[in-house]
Amino acid sequence: MVAHSGRDVTTAMDVLVVGAGTTGLILALQAHAHGARVRVVERRPEPFRPSRALILHPRTLEVLRPLGVTDALLEPADTAPRVHLHLGSRVVETGLADLALPDTAFPHLSLVRQTDVETVLARALAGRGVTVERGTELLTARDDGDGARAVLRSRHGVEETRCPFVVGCDGPASAVRACADIGWHDRPYAEEVVLADLDLGGMPPGADAQVFAGRRGLLFLFPLGEQATWRLLATRASAGGAGQDFGQPGPAVPEAELQRLLNDTGMTARIERLAWSARVPLQCGLARRFRRGRLFLAGDAAHNYSPATGQGMNAGIQDAVNLGWKLGFAASGSGGGFANGFDAEVLLDSYDRERRAAAHRRLLLTHTAFWAEASTGRLPSWLRAVAVPRAAPAVPVLLGRRRLVAEAVRVISQLRVNYRHSPLSVEGTPPLRGAPRPGDRLPDAAVSVGGPAQRLHGLLARPGVHLLLQRDAAPPPDTADPRVTVLRLWNSPGRGLVAVRPDGHVGFRCGAADPAGLTGWLSLIGAAPFPPVRP
Repeated sequence: MVAHSGRDVTTAMDVLVVGAGTTGLILALQAHAHGARVRVVERRPEPFRPSRALILHPRTLEVLRPLGVTDALLEPADTAPRVHLHLGSRVVETGLADLALPDTAFPHLSLVRQTDVETVLARALAGRGVTVERGTELLTARDDGDGARAVLRSRHGVEETRCPFVVGCDGPASAVRACADIGWHDRPYAEEVVLADLDLGGMPPGADAQVFAGRRGLLFLFPLGEQATWRLLATRASAGGAGQDFGQPGPAVPEAELQRLLNDTGMTARIERLAWSARVPLQCGLARRFRRGRLFLAGDAAHNYSPATGQGMNAGIQDAVNLGWKLGFAASGSGGGFANGFDAEVLLDSYDRERRAAAHRRLLLTHTAFWAEASTGRLPSWLRAVAVPRAAPAVPVLLGRRRLVAEAVRVISQLRVNYRHSPLSVEGTPPLRGAPRPGDRLPDAAVSVGGPAQRLHGLLARPGVHLLLQRDAAPPPDTADPRVTVLRLWNSPGRGLVAVRPDGHVGFRCGAADPAGLTGWLSLIGAAPFPPVRP
């Protein structure tokens, strides 16, 4: 690859990923796992930045499992976190492990720093022969009809490159979004977040996470600091300022202000060492679309949330898993996504239809939650300062209702997300009753494939499409596509079939042999077509 001042072009890749945060790294891993050649560029020359995200949800771990990174992600994580909720003068202890979620292998919230997540993902990507090109900035990108052109600048000079697809994983101020001329709906919050890493005197060694609810907002202390023992996260009325870079760490916060935030909770802890601090201005925002031609948006480039319920990193990862396999199927073996008569437009358009609808619903969830936990308005302030402490005696009872807590976690972690209205969700003939509907997430379960019972998600923990046959189902026609795997579930009576997408959602189902329907669905997503089915 030769750097130059403006002309042509390299075609040694299918997908150019702009941005090497969690979204960009997962996008590259998922697209690569499904046949695409990927290149990842990152404007920042150094990998470290303070973690803004600290939680991996169950659904996120599920979708990452086929990429072989979950064990490494869980190694530095706290998968059985305990939290002390300070509600007025009452302290309620609760655990976030074993959340009564029998249909997932990850029935817990996992506390892990975003920097640790990115380290694991970058290492996995390097193991596949893809190195992040740091200090490389996207100057322009455009769709030229049958591909995309991008101009990059690095220490080697300016380079123009051509490839089938460019994906912007480059944050709220996305250069790809600007190049694609995609509109952005946003709304600044009147509140901001304060972040800091600090060592505290007066805290016992090994203390659990602490959460304080007060009139002015919430304050969290996590034993997950990167440059000190404790990570502080607090909400407060925004200090304002022109030219705010929403969602990014801004000016430092004086130690005296941080100590006042701690004092306002009633804590006696004192700051012994302040490693770093930052104000983070907040907004909620949503791109008008997630695709324009060969240019795509994912993660914070497509949607921006408050930190309530920990959606940002998780939503970006789930975007990347959804889009990555589609780009891999569209690009592999074709250079442009239209091999062997396959028209990729329906497949590629499905990303916007599926993930933008999910993002809109998530925006409503996070906005409501942030209003309750951080708004300085009269009603939410009264709720936190007066109503919640009065109701504190009932909190342990509510937390003891494991099914209620589990349902809340299902909603927060996006286990309830479905794509039933997607063009990729197809019901065969006859329909299969008693199984997840097309578009639904496939739940985990104990199954038999000819031996001792195993967990279904463990059997599906590899890239590609999985065809699940009931015990008496007719075998599907042979296909040479290595990305399609067939499993027969001997403990599932019936003659039906379920096709599971690489992101763990059901794409097709039928109650008995429907070779034409199955062939049509596999052709729709770009899997190698079956030979003609004989009557």
